[in-house]
Amino acid sequence: MSRISFRHKGDFSKTEKFFNALLKMEYLNVLERYGKAGVSALAAATPKDSGETASAWNYEITHNRKETSIVFTNSNVQDGVNIAIILQYGHGTRNGGYVAGRDYINPAIQPIFDKMANEVWKEVTSL
Repeated sequence: MSRISFRHKGDFSKTEKFFNALLKMEYLNVLERYGKAGVSALAAATPKDSGETASAWNYEITHNRKETSIVFTNSNVQDGVNIAIILQYGHGTRNGGYVAGRDYINPAIQPIFDKMANEVWKEVTSL
């Protein structure tokens, strides 16, 4: 008959601290801050004619047991068309022409995502 044994030195305090922070949802404070920063960056980068699309940016944070998401939204919809989307990707005109899109969303939001990822990683690894 063989026996298996092991010794453990130390404690699980860092692991417990990490899980307690997750339970308290303290990480949502980071997402709130970056949500506001993302809205500012998107508003500043949005092509402006009337300014309606630039001022219509917002964000939503959703979370459930498996995931947490931050979603940026734009509420400027005219005739069923989201104006932020057609500015980004382009659109046809009434007389058969085409207006090319301009990639303004990705360059505006990427630095925000990079900063957020770095900060969240530091937060998680420092616990």
